[in-house]
Amino acid sequence: MNVGSLDFGHTGEAPPIFAQAANAPLVYIANQPANPSGEAIVVQKDSPIKNVKDLKGKKVGLNKGSNVHYLLVRALEEAGLTLGDITPVYLPPADARAAFEGNQIDAWVIWDPFLSVELETKTIRDGEGLVVNREFFLTTDSFAGNEEALKIIKEELIKADKWIEKNPGDIAEFLSPEIGMSVEALEKTLKRKEYGLEEISNTVMDDQQKIADTFYHLKLIPSKK
Repeated sequence: MNVGSLDFGHTGEAPPIFAQAANAPLVYIANQPANPSGEAIVVQKDSPIKNVKDLKGKKVGLNKGSNVHYLLVRALEEAGLTLGDITPVYLPPADARAAFEGNQIDAWVIWDPFLSVELETKTIRDGEGLVVNREFFLTTDSFAGNEEALKIIKEELIKADKWIEKNPGDIAEFLSPEIGMSVEALEKTLKRKEYGLEEISNTVMDDQQKIADTFYHLKLIPSKK
Protein backbone atom coordinates (compact mmCIF):
# COMPACT_ATOMS: atom_id res chain seq x y z
CA MET A 1 0.00 0.00 0.00
CA ASN A 2 2.76 2.43 0.90
CA VAL A 3 4.30 2.14 -2.56
CA GLY A 4 0.98 1.98 -4.42
CA SER A 5 1.02 -1.73 -5.26
CA LEU A 6 -2.22 -2.42 -3.38
CA ASP A 7 -5.45 -0.47 -2.88
CA PHE A 8 -7.03 -2.71 -0.25
CA GLY A 9 -5.69 -5.14 2.32
CA HIS A 10 -6.32 -7.19 5.45
CA THR A 11 -4.15 -7.54 8.54
CA GLY A 12 -4.09 -7.71 12.34
CA GLU A 13 -3.70 -4.97 14.93
CA ALA A 14 0.03 -4.31 14.97
CA PRO A 15 1.03 -3.80 11.28
CA PRO A 16 -1.12 -0.69 10.69
CA ILE A 17 0.29 0.89 13.85
CA PHE A 18 3.84 0.52 12.53
CA ALA A 19 2.69 1.73 9.11
CA GLN A 20 1.03 4.79 10.61
CA ALA A 21 4.17 5.52 12.64
CA ALA A 22 6.03 5.53 9.31
CA ASN A 23 3.44 7.96 7.87
CA ALA A 24 1.94 5.42 5.46
CA PRO A 25 -1.29 6.73 3.84
CA LEU A 26 -3.62 4.16 5.43
CA VAL A 27 -7.33 4.37 6.14
CA TYR A 28 -9.18 1.90 8.39
CA ILE A 29 -12.28 0.67 6.53
CA ALA A 30 -13.76 -2.04 8.77
CA ASN A 31 -12.84 -4.63 11.36
CA GLN A 32 -13.83 -8.13 12.33
CA PRO A 33 -15.15 -8.82 15.86
CA ALA A 34 -12.76 -9.13 18.78
CA ASN A 35 -11.23 -12.59 19.24
CA PRO A 36 -9.23 -12.49 22.50
CA SER A 37 -9.15 -16.28 22.85
CA GLY A 38 -7.34 -16.47 19.50
CA GLU A 39 -4.00 -15.68 21.14
CA ALA A 40 -2.42 -17.03 24.29
CA ILE A 41 0.65 -17.82 26.37
CA VAL A 42 1.33 -21.55 26.34
CA VAL A 43 3.84 -23.85 28.03
CA GLN A 44 4.69 -27.52 27.68
CA LYS A 45 1.98 -29.79 29.06
CA ASP A 46 4.32 -31.16 31.75
CA SER A 47 5.87 -27.76 32.57
CA PRO A 48 5.98 -26.74 36.25
CA ILE A 49 4.88 -23.26 35.11
CA LYS A 50 1.27 -22.87 36.23
CA ASN A 51 0.59 -19.16 35.73
CA VAL A 52 2.07 -15.93 34.40
CA LYS A 53 3.81 -15.18 37.72
CA ASP A 54 5.82 -18.36 37.22
CA LEU A 55 7.35 -16.86 34.07
CA LYS A 56 9.73 -14.76 36.18
CA GLY A 57 13.27 -15.53 35.07
CA LYS A 58 12.06 -17.72 32.20
CA LYS A 59 12.64 -17.56 28.44
CA VAL A 60 9.51 -16.52 26.59
CA GLY A 61 9.30 -16.72 22.80
CA LEU A 62 7.26 -14.24 20.80
CA ASN A 63 7.14 -12.28 17.58
CA LYS A 64 8.52 -8.81 18.34
CA GLY A 65 6.18 -5.90 17.63
CA SER A 66 3.13 -8.11 17.10
CA ASN A 67 -0.23 -8.25 18.84
CA VAL A 68 1.09 -10.99 21.13
CA HIS A 69 3.88 -8.64 22.22
CA TYR A 70 1.09 -6.46 23.56
CA LEU A 71 -0.64 -9.48 25.12
CA LEU A 72 2.55 -10.46 26.94
CA VAL A 73 3.04 -6.94 28.33
CA ARG A 74 -0.55 -6.82 29.56
CA ALA A 75 -0.39 -10.32 31.07
CA LEU A 76 2.85 -9.50 32.88
CA GLU A 77 1.33 -6.28 34.23
CA GLU A 78 -1.66 -8.24 35.51
CA ALA A 79 0.75 -10.58 37.32
CA GLY A 80 2.78 -7.72 38.78
CA LEU A 81 5.73 -8.30 36.45
CA THR A 82 7.41 -6.48 33.56
CA LEU A 83 9.38 -7.54 30.50
CA GLY A 84 12.49 -7.01 32.62
CA ASP A 85 11.44 -9.92 34.83
CA ILE A 86 11.61 -12.41 31.95
CA THR A 87 13.96 -13.14 29.07
CA PRO A 88 12.11 -12.33 25.84
CA VAL A 89 13.26 -14.41 22.88
CA TYR A 90 12.14 -12.70 19.68
CA LEU A 91 11.38 -15.22 16.96
CA PRO A 92 8.91 -15.48 14.06
CA PRO A 93 6.20 -18.12 14.62
CA ALA A 94 7.82 -20.99 12.71
CA ASP A 95 11.16 -20.54 14.50
CA ALA A 96 9.44 -20.05 17.84
CA ARG A 97 7.52 -23.27 17.37
CA ALA A 98 10.76 -25.15 16.71
CA ALA A 99 12.36 -23.56 19.77
CA PHE A 100 9.31 -24.44 21.87
CA GLU A 101 9.25 -28.05 20.71
CA GLY A 102 12.99 -28.28 21.36
CA ASN A 103 12.61 -26.91 24.91
CA GLN A 104 14.81 -23.93 24.08
CA ILE A 105 12.16 -21.56 25.44
CA ASP A 106 9.98 -22.04 28.49
CA ALA A 107 6.82 -20.43 27.10
CA TRP A 108 5.44 -19.26 23.78
CA VAL A 109 3.11 -16.33 23.14
CA ILE A 110 1.28 -17.02 19.91
CA TRP A 111 -1.89 -16.52 17.86
CA ASP A 112 -4.14 -18.69 15.73
CA PRO A 113 -3.72 -20.75 13.63
CA PHE A 114 -0.36 -21.60 15.25
CA LEU A 115 -2.12 -21.70 18.62
CA SER A 116 -4.40 -24.44 17.32
CA VAL A 117 -1.60 -26.70 16.07
CA GLU A 118 -1.79 -29.99 17.92
CA LEU A 119 1.10 -29.62 20.33
CA GLU A 120 1.31 -30.96 23.87
CA THR A 121 0.67 -27.61 25.54
CA LYS A 122 -1.28 -25.98 28.31
CA THR A 123 -2.51 -22.40 28.22
CA ILE A 124 -1.56 -20.27 31.22
CA ARG A 125 -3.26 -17.11 29.92
CA ASP A 126 -5.22 -16.21 26.82
CA GLY A 127 -6.33 -12.75 25.79
CA GLU A 128 -9.73 -12.77 27.51
CA GLY A 129 -10.07 -9.62 29.60
CA LEU A 130 -6.65 -8.33 28.53
CA VAL A 131 -6.69 -7.67 24.78
CA VAL A 132 -9.23 -7.57 21.99
CA ASN A 133 -7.34 -9.11 19.02
CA ARG A 134 -9.14 -7.70 15.99
CA GLU A 135 -8.41 -8.02 12.28
CA PHE A 136 -8.70 -4.97 10.04
CA PHE A 137 -9.47 -4.09 6.44
CA LEU A 138 -7.47 -1.13 5.18
CA THR A 139 -7.17 1.02 2.12
CA THR A 140 -5.08 3.95 0.95
CA ASP A 141 -5.96 7.63 1.13
CA SER A 142 -6.28 7.74 -2.63
CA PHE A 143 -8.68 4.77 -2.82
CA ALA A 144 -10.75 5.67 0.25
CA GLY A 145 -12.92 8.06 -1.74
CA ASN A 146 -14.06 5.29 -4.09
CA GLU A 147 -17.24 4.66 -2.11
CA GLU A 148 -18.96 2.43 -4.68
CA ALA A 149 -16.00 0.07 -4.95
CA LEU A 150 -15.61 -0.11 -1.17
CA LYS A 151 -19.33 -0.83 -0.79
CA ILE A 152 -19.04 -3.78 -3.18
CA ILE A 153 -15.91 -5.07 -1.44
CA LYS A 154 -17.63 -4.97 1.95
CA GLU A 155 -20.69 -6.79 0.60
CA GLU A 156 -18.52 -9.55 -0.85
CA LEU A 157 -16.50 -9.84 2.36
CA ILE A 158 -19.71 -10.30 4.34
CA LYS A 159 -20.88 -13.01 1.91
CA ALA A 160 -17.56 -14.82 2.17
CA ASP A 161 -17.56 -14.52 5.95
CA LYS A 162 -21.03 -16.06 6.25
CA TRP A 163 -20.03 -18.93 3.97
CA ILE A 164 -16.85 -19.63 5.94
CA GLU A 165 -18.76 -19.61 9.24
CA LYS A 166 -21.09 -22.31 7.90
CA ASN A 167 -18.37 -24.33 6.14
CA PRO A 168 -15.20 -24.28 8.28
CA GLY A 169 -14.16 -27.75 7.18
CA ASP A 170 -14.27 -26.88 3.48
CA ILE A 171 -12.25 -23.70 3.87
CA ALA A 172 -9.75 -25.48 6.16
CA GLU A 173 -9.14 -28.07 3.42
CA PHE A 174 -8.72 -25.28 0.87
CA LEU A 175 -6.28 -23.28 3.02
CA SER A 176 -4.22 -26.20 4.32
CA PRO A 177 -1.95 -26.66 1.26
CA GLU A 178 -1.87 -22.90 0.68
CA ILE A 179 -0.30 -22.07 4.05
CA GLY A 180 1.19 -25.43 5.02
CA MET A 181 -0.84 -26.12 8.15
CA SER A 182 -3.03 -29.07 9.06
CA VAL A 183 -6.72 -29.13 8.26
CA GLU A 184 -7.44 -29.89 11.92
CA ALA A 185 -5.59 -26.81 13.22
CA LEU A 186 -7.22 -24.54 10.66
CA GLU A 187 -10.70 -25.89 11.33
CA LYS A 188 -10.20 -25.37 15.07
CA THR A 189 -9.11 -21.80 14.37
CA LEU A 190 -12.10 -21.10 12.15
CA LYS A 191 -14.54 -22.49 14.70
CA ARG A 192 -12.98 -20.39 17.48
CA LYS A 193 -13.11 -17.02 15.72
CA GLU A 194 -16.01 -14.56 15.66
CA TYR A 195 -17.53 -13.63 12.31
CA GLY A 196 -18.93 -10.44 10.88
CA LEU A 197 -17.84 -7.09 9.52
CA GLU A 198 -18.02 -4.07 11.81
CA GLU A 199 -17.72 -0.37 11.09
CA ILE A 200 -14.73 1.35 12.67
CA SER A 201 -15.77 2.93 15.98
CA ASN A 202 -14.14 5.25 18.50
CA THR A 203 -13.78 2.26 20.83
CA VAL A 204 -11.82 0.36 18.19
CA MET A 205 -9.52 3.30 17.59
CA ASP A 206 -9.04 3.78 21.33
CA ASP A 207 -7.97 0.15 21.58
CA GLN A 208 -5.49 0.66 18.74
CA GLN A 209 -4.15 3.74 20.51
CA LYS A 210 -3.53 1.70 23.67
CA ILE A 211 -1.37 -0.69 21.65
CA ALA A 212 0.45 2.24 20.03
CA ASP A 213 1.10 3.78 23.47
CA THR A 214 2.58 0.49 24.68
CA PHE A 215 4.77 0.12 21.60
CA TYR A 216 5.96 3.72 22.02
CA HIS A 217 6.86 3.01 25.66
CA LEU A 218 8.82 -0.06 24.48
CA LYS A 219 10.60 2.16 21.90
CA LEU A 220 9.22 0.10 19.02
CA ILE A 221 7.72 3.15 17.30
CA PRO A 222 8.95 6.79 17.34
CA SER A 223 5.58 8.41 18.03
CA LYS A 224 2.26 7.66 19.76
CA LYS A 225 0.25 9.20 16.92
